[in-house]
Amino acid sequence: MTEDRKKRPHKGEGHRQRLRDRFLKSGLDGFADYEVIELLLTLGTPRKDCKEAAKAALSRFKTLQDVLGAAPADLCQVPGIGPINLLGLKLVPAVSRRYLQQRLEGKEALTNSRELFDYLNHTIRDKKRECFVAIYLDAKNRVIAAETLFTGTITASAVYPREVVTAALAHTAAAVIFAHNHPSGDPAPSPDDMAITRRLAQACGLMGITVHEHLIIGTEGYFSFADHGHMATINAAVGSR
Repeated sequence: MTEDRKKRPHKGEGHRQRLRDRFLKSGLDGFADYEVIELLLTLGTPRKDCKEAAKAALSRFKTLQDVLGAAPADLCQVPGIGPINLLGLKLVPAVSRRYLQQRLEGKEALTNSRELFDYLNHTIRDKKRECFVAIYLDAKNRVIAAETLFTGTITASAVYPREVVTAALAHTAAAVIFAHNHPSGDPAPSPDDMAITRRLAQACGLMGITVHEHLIIGTEGYFSFADHGHMATINAAVGSR
């Protein structure tokens, strides 16, 4: 290969640099969703043009959120996407989740609801399966940690109070906030959601752990057990036993 061919820019190199310059100058303002995907693909693609692969991914999965949430095996079925260049599609969302969690840790959850919702929305709102999250608090209601305890169809028989209490005790939590998503998009609680919350509050109460909240996250918003008075009723019933 001649020296001239080695130095010859690959197809799309100028376009790729313009995308990066736009982002560094103004963030994602003005970016189409396929351009965001394209930019992420370039992180793991040294030379190949990524525009058509980005458009194909968006065409297949319909939304940016669904592209970022797709399984690696499904992404690899898109022409132009493979095990190496999907790195950016999986790395950046993972970094964002860690960033939001670390912003939340050490803060009083009950007075930082916006950051709590930001974290939960980014973490579980667009999941295709239900995910049950516990956020552990110290005696001053500051966030110690957050973790996903269960994944699948969340029913009264699928969430185990013993495991929840064991995890809370392992974090030396004085209180806890629960959250899960509704893949249907509708955050309205089901009878199972009500039953789960009562069972968990009872189990945690026996160990001196207070349940402050249970949030249901959906694409249509969220439902707060505390805001609707359910936690006060449930905790009063627990305290009277």
